[in-house]
Amino acid sequence: MATVDECEAAMHKLAARIDGLDAETKRRTLLDRSVTCRLTDLGVTFRGQFRAGGLHDIVRSDGANGQIRMTMSSDDLVAMVDGTLNFGRAWATGRVKVGANVFDLIK
Repeated sequence: MATVDECEAAMHKLAARIDGLDAETKRRTLLDRSVTCRLTDLGVTFRGQFRAGGLHDIVRSDGANGQIRMTMSSDDLVAMVDGTLNFGRAWATGRVKVGANVFDLIK
């Protein structure tokens, strides 16, 4: 099981990867939405905000009530950000759950 600090670092690493995307990709895919990531094994939730082409304001949160809600284990978060776990495969097998409106999911 990954630690809370490792998961927080993974969230910030994800934000840095999003910052590194080209402007066209950001324009096509990023939304202005709140996002939460609940880590089931740690009982911790991180909250952030997709806006201005990036992921900002990452903090620990008391609730998983973002407009985009992800649920997974701490190890799966770290593995996805490190590139050793494919998001699509993890979602298809139920290791990662995503809740959002259908238009956000398509984007």
